[in-house]
Amino acid sequence: MGLMTGTGPLGRNPTGSFNFDPPPPGRSLYIEPTPKRIRAEVGGETVADSLRALILQESGLQPVYYFPREDVRMELFEPTERHTKCPIKGEASYYSIRVGDREVKNGAWYYPEPIESAAAIADMIAFYWDRVDRWLEEDEEILVHPRDPYHRIDVLPSSRHVRISLEGELLAESTRPTALFESNLPSRWYLPPEDVVAELEPTDTVTHCGYKGQASYYAVRLGSGDTVRDLVWTYTDPFPEAVKIQDLLCFFNERVDIELDGERQERPVSAWSRGVKETVPQPR
Repeated sequence: MGLMTGTGPLGRNPTGSFNFDPPPPGRSLYIEPTPKRIRAEVGGETVADSLRALILQESGLQPVYYFPREDVRMELFEPTERHTKCPIKGEASYYSIRVGDREVKNGAWYYPEPIESAAAIADMIAFYWDRVDRWLEEDEEILVHPRDPYHRIDVLPSSRHVRISLEGELLAESTRPTALFESNLPSRWYLPPEDVVAELEPTDTVTHCGYKGQASYYAVRLGSGDTVRDLVWTYTDPFPEAVKIQDLLCFFNERVDIELDGERQERPVSAWSRGVKETVPQPR
């Protein structure tokens, strides 16, 4: 289970419980070294390259890499007037990054004098993920956010009877689903295309997952003539860790009615309950 995000044990809405008094939800901070080589590129230039990066996890946020100053090309960084305060890290100062004619305004930050509980990141440099052009863990480009070392995906073949409907209309039915269990997310049921009877129409929506890859979406046309946008997704070229779901189709549990072995499932509540939106909580 992911340590800090969603319903993780130190997240803002944990589903489980400890046998000791943990920090209040939303107040946890965990910092550890990563054994990976981490690189960040802007404008075709490597602006940070480290074998000594730290990965910081904070309740409710995706992980953040912090680089030793010696592993950052500081000649490309210009101090700015921006300062922010974090109740569990302290006051941050910011840099803009300039590579040739390219400027990334306030793209990096550091804590010159962090509070005691965050002393490990003193004077180390972190970056807004989406303001950097390219990120590498070893020699593999990574998307969306750093991979949480405590996040996992289990992709398992199943013989459960899955029946999916909406407004009483059958959309899909299968006894050969592939179940995907992912930290802090609802269980997902990926079905062979032959077991989907709904009329599907491709949309232009694309989202990215740091653990599965790039997903494309379909709208569903109901018998009433109504169209429900982005109700189904698929991964045509998933990461190796998720190759078992390649080209299978998955419906949002949050927006359809699912029966498992004849038992009606409650619709989970998540960020996707009202449709697709690709949002990644930003560090503070």
